[in-house]
This record gives sequence, C-alpha cells and structure tokens, in this order.
Amino acid sequence: MLLSFFIERVVALMMKIAYPICCGADIHKNSIVATIVTTDSCGISQYQQKTFSTINSDILRFHDWLIEHHCYHVCMESTGKYWIPIFNYLEHDIHVCLTHPKYVKAIKGKKTDRKDSKWIADLFKFDLVRSSFIPPKDFRQLREIARYRFKLVCMKTSEKNRIQNCMTVSNIGIANVLSDPFGRTATEIMAYLLAHTSDSMDEKAVRKLIKKGAKAKSDEIIEAIKGYNIGTDQAKKLELARGHLDYLDVMITQTEVELYVRIKPYYAFVEYVSTLPGMTELSSTIILAETGVDRC
Repeated sequence: MLLSFFIERVVALMMKIAYPICCGADIHKNSIVATIVTTDSCGISQYQQKTFSTINSDILRFHDWLIEHHCYHVCMESTGKYWIPIFNYLEHDIHVCLTHPKYVKAIKGKKTDRKDSKWIADLFKFDLVRSSFIPPKDFRQLREIARYRFKLVCMKTSEKNRIQNCMTVSNIGIANVLSDPFGRTATEIMAYLLAHTSDSMDEKAVRKLIKKGAKAKSDEIIEAIKGYNIGTDQAKKLELARGHLDYLDVMITQTEVELYVRIKPYYAFVEYVSTLPGMTELSSTIILAETGVDRC
C-alpha cells in the first residue's frame, strides 16, 4: 500500500496533470461504471466511484453527479453504439473524450468494470488517451443518412446478383450479351419471358422490345434466350427481387433528397469539392458527411 502510494507520487511529479478533476467511464449495454479522480497540487489523487444504469433517467443522474462534483471532463470507450445515448446527455455541458478501446486497454489480469473505469480515469488525467473525432450534431445526423444510403445500395447490389443467378439457372444468357442486364432492353425482355413459355415465345415480339442502342446485338440476344426455362420457383424469386429492387430505388432516392436538404447550409463546400475531377454533388455530399467542414 505504501509502495503504491509512493509510486503514484513519483509518477504524478514526473508527469503533468492535464485534468485535475476528470472521470473515466466504462460503458456497457445496461450499465455505466464511472470513476471521478480528483488530483491536488501535491499529486495526490482521490477516487469516487458510482454505477448507473443506461435508462434515460439514470443517465441524467450520471450527468448531474458529474456537475455536482465539478467534473467537466469525461473519457469513455467507443463501445458499439452504447456510448451514443450517454454522449447525447453530456455533450452540451461536459467535454467528452471518446476513445478506441485499444488506447485504454488495461493490463491483463483480474479485470473488473470498476478497475477498468479507474484505469481510464488515470490515463485521462495525464492526457494519455487519444481522442476520436466526433463531428458536430448536424454532421453526425448527415453521416447517419449517408451510411444508411450506402447500406441500401449494398442491398440493391445483392438483389441484382440474385436476379442474375435466377437468369443463369433459367438458361437466360442476356447478361453475356448486354453490357447492362438491368437496362430498359433487358428489363422488358425479362418481363416478356416471365409472361410466356419457351414454346410460346414470339421472336418478332422480342425483337420489338430491343432498344436502339442494342439493335446491333438483336441476333445474339435472341440466341441467348432460346430454350429458356423459368421454373415456378425462379419466377417467384424474380418477381419478388424485381419488386424489392424498385422499392430500394425509391428509398435510395429519398435518402439522397434528405442529404441534399441537410447539406444546404454548407452548399458552398459541396460546390467547391465538386470542382475536383470525377466528383459529383452527391459524392461530394457523402464525403463531407464523413469529414465535416472547417468552419474557421
């Protein structure tokens, strides 16, 4: 005990205390284990620990507990999404240092939530923790919309892959002939094939569906679909996948409209980034959603 006190005094004298009063918080799904460390001018630290639940009323109690002890600096790990509700309550009154868990990883051994919380506080009081970038609230919201759009685009790609698999299984080789198997020509031909069997297919009717840009490949297209066989299972998959694809297009459009509405106050930055080669207003908006802007 005396040795640990002596070591603490030596470390405190050798290293500058950045935050005389600060808090380390170990965040979990259902609990917050918080440690407030108060260090005097002689380098002696005193600790106060408390555990809170993650329901809103208790997060508010955590906020009030910090203010009551004049603690305006908090460090916590970026564990999943669990830190966000706590951050929402603290950001207006308290400086929050959000850090990656690898920067506050405790020494292996008998780890507990209380020890982890104290360890985070001890590192933070010396300013030894690397803080993650947290953009302002409006850009955090913009980022959420941009990332949701990306998820929808990925879902759309998955559905396109399913449709192409159905076409392959059904002996339809349009994807081998047309550069875009989801263009107007391919879409109308697939709709026709779903409504007819291979025996009742009218070659002339199919040729009429081929658009101007693909006319030169008319014979290849006909050869690619001759002898096709769409089973009832594949037909149902194609119907559902096509419907989902159309629905995803509508949702993606809605997210893009929302992005443009939210980026409007920073449209000058969008225009500036859009001047770069290969950049569109949409791609510029998505990049700014991730990076934020320099308001200086």
